[in-house]
Amino acid sequence: MPGQDASPAPTAQVNQVRSAEPRITNPSVSSDDAAELATDDLASGIDIYGQLRAGSSGNFIFSQTSISLALAMLYGGAANNTAAQMATALHFTLPPERLHPAFNALDLALMAQPSDAGTNVFQLSIASSTWVQGGFTFLPSYLDLLAEDYGSGLFVEDFASSPETARSDINTWVSTQTQQMIPQLFDPGTILPSVVLVLANAVYFHGVWQIAFNPTSPNGTFHASAGDVTVPMMSSSVANATLWAGGGWNAASLSYAGGTVSMILLVPDAGTFDTFEQGMTADALAAMLNPAASSVQYSTVSMPRFKFATSSPLNSLLKALGMIDAFDPALADFSGMDGARDLYVGYAIHKAIIAVDETGTTAAAATGVTVQTLALELPALTVDRPFLFFIRHGPTGAILFQGRVVDPSQAQ
Repeated sequence: MPGQDASPAPTAQVNQVRSAEPRITNPSVSSDDAAELATDDLASGIDIYGQLRAGSSGNFIFSQTSISLALAMLYGGAANNTAAQMATALHFTLPPERLHPAFNALDLALMAQPSDAGTNVFQLSIASSTWVQGGFTFLPSYLDLLAEDYGSGLFVEDFASSPETARSDINTWVSTQTQQMIPQLFDPGTILPSVVLVLANAVYFHGVWQIAFNPTSPNGTFHASAGDVTVPMMSSSVANATLWAGGGWNAASLSYAGGTVSMILLVPDAGTFDTFEQGMTADALAAMLNPAASSVQYSTVSMPRFKFATSSPLNSLLKALGMIDAFDPALADFSGMDGARDLYVGYAIHKAIIAVDETGTTAAAATGVTVQTLALELPALTVDRPFLFFIRHGPTGAILFQGRVVDPSQAQ
């Protein structure tokens, strides 16, 4: 479970090493730092939403929490211009010595189970892990950061010899943490032999509505962008949501059991969805999500059931936000990890899934980042002088042909 020191290894063959430092379970974080992290994360979410929107005309889902936590662990090993670009792209405005404790406090706060909700009606779990090439040495300071602020150790793998085995182990861990909702974070071929580190984060949420929708709600019409469609709708005969409105939009909040988590719906006026999205800023969104108490009322909400998943490769997305050097072997500086400038990000991926019905919501997300080492220069032979050649039958050792070349320009 998130908040614990480390998640169990997915197989008996996978070993784990970690810092001797325990997780800091009561980090000293000011209310100002917590508020700044929340503001920055909202701004980062707007940027990511914009990038995903530009690449998709359909439904999509992502977990800003999962992406931020995974990339914060990566950021902990970045230095110089690589770190500066990451901070700008991800809206990390707190200095590192305050940022990582703030993420720790956020993670621990998210893990607090509502006192009046059992796990059968409410569950929110977050887990982070790192996977390292056996024999690769990391700085103690980086291992301490992972242990103290993220509760994460390093699972030992052999990426160089068995990248697909390592990929399977990581996917098994992600699948376990997401209750099998994301069975495969890394697709075949995405874990290369040059990988020395994989950072992974997984988020799982299951919540039962505080007030359930009617179980036999009729179908209804949904005015999709491409035209009207008939879909299964969920309705309620009793007040089940808090409603409020603003210029050009309406909003509703539906609570889950325990009262600590809710789903907020923002519904732009008919025909204005594209304009609404284009004009959405972090400040505007913050205002819409936090209405004045005097402007809300309790009433009913009807909405469609839905279920879908999104796979979002992050390399191009993060580069578009200004995180350039991290992906460039010649420019990346992750010397905070191993004391050298021999590491760079090879591949970053995010996957998320959500299912919403009359009883509640189940959602999961996972983020993965591979860190690779610069390829070692292989010994080479330039055949630029006279040589012998042999054509040999391997099973028997018989030499079928042999000869020499003293001047390849001579053709006879």
